[in-house]
Amino acid sequence: MPHPLGLITLLTDFGDRDSFVASMKGVILTINPHASIVDLSHHVPPHSIEDAAYLLKSSYRYFPEGTVHVAVVDPGVGSARRPLIAKSEHYFFLAPDNGLLTPILTEDGEMEVREIENSDFRLTSPGHTFDGRDLFAPAAAWLTRQQPFASFGRLIDDCKTFTVATPTWEGKVLVGEIVHVDRFGNLISNLTPHHVKEIRDVTKRPDPLIRIACHTIDGLVGSYQEGDAQLPRALINSNGQLEIFLKESSAASLLQLGKKESVRLT
Repeated sequence: MPHPLGLITLLTDFGDRDSFVASMKGVILTINPHASIVDLSHHVPPHSIEDAAYLLKSSYRYFPEGTVHVAVVDPGVGSARRPLIAKSEHYFFLAPDNGLLTPILTEDGEMEVREIENSDFRLTSPGHTFDGRDLFAPAAAWLTRQQPFASFGRLIDDCKTFTVATPTWEGKVLVGEIVHVDRFGNLISNLTPHHVKEIRDVTKRPDPLIRIACHTIDGLVGSYQEGDAQLPRALINSNGQLEIFLKESSAASLLQLGKKESVRLT
């Protein structure tokens, strides 16, 4: 099991206009002045648990073993939803029990998950609207101070999860969907090089036809430079996902497409 580093990452939908993120950092540094804090992102679309889950999945493994990842997108704050602390083979995670950890639980298999119950790790405040500051930040900081993992609360084995969309076959057509739209307006799907190989094996065609809405893309290119400003192109991105883009333009805006849009390989 990992040994907690003094490295804490933060992922929230708090933005950077208000004092939310700064308050969390202040709490962490008060408890552990030697902690290092890295911002994954504070621009998750408000209340979008699935977007937060995607961003956490895309970045957590690039940090040193023992990193403590804190992810707070929490529309149920103050309700009966449980605050979680978890450890995998290499990392620690703190998040509300609302499905945010779904990809981590899926990828890392055996994980020890506990409910944060110990009041010693919570700040006292007059309300219950800011568990990012009052619960998750102090618990993460105390973890980096080598507090025993078992001291945070009871073990649980019924974390809330959501269904992760996976490509399906419709005859000889493999159907995926857009799962994320990045800052540049690129449309990122749940199709991978493995799926491209599958469709090549079935169709005996070297380059797949990619269909999204009324657009057909013939094969894959290797870089954004090979794209077109008016016609969509597709490539495999550095996360190993099939991505549809316009060269130096927003595919999402110009094509009026977004998450959940079907992508067909044939």
